[in-house]
Amino acid sequence: MDNSATNKIIIEQYFKHFNNHEWQKMAEMYIEQPEMKDPAYGFKNVKMTKADIVKKYSELNQMIPDVHDNVINMYHSGNNVIVEFESSGTAPDGSKFTLPICTIFEIKNGKITKDLTYYDNFEEK
Repeated sequence: MDNSATNKIIIEQYFKHFNNHEWQKMAEMYIEQPEMKDPAYGFKNVKMTKADIVKKYSELNQMIPDVHDNVINMYHSGNNVIVEFESSGTAPDGSKFTLPICTIFEIKNGKITKDLTYYDNFEEK
């Protein structure tokens, strides 16, 4: 069964919550303990709770109060939605930034089960 249209709506809602900084609403879009990957956590997938997700994004929001994601494109493959987007905002040092990111979301029964995010976490010296 092709869930592309439903999954697209779910991910559009996810980014709406993100851009409105509605962390609790965003966390409710996940299963109880989704598998997550983020370069900030290293190279391995980790299990997170909804509370962990709210904490993670609340902390990001404190560091970057104007954080905003702009979706460039979405690609569908089975239960997966691959999203190419740019995150932007004002860094703690006052400089503006734009960061290209790619996330693979796995969606089952209307909930996000995996959130595998890739971006360049390299810091210049």
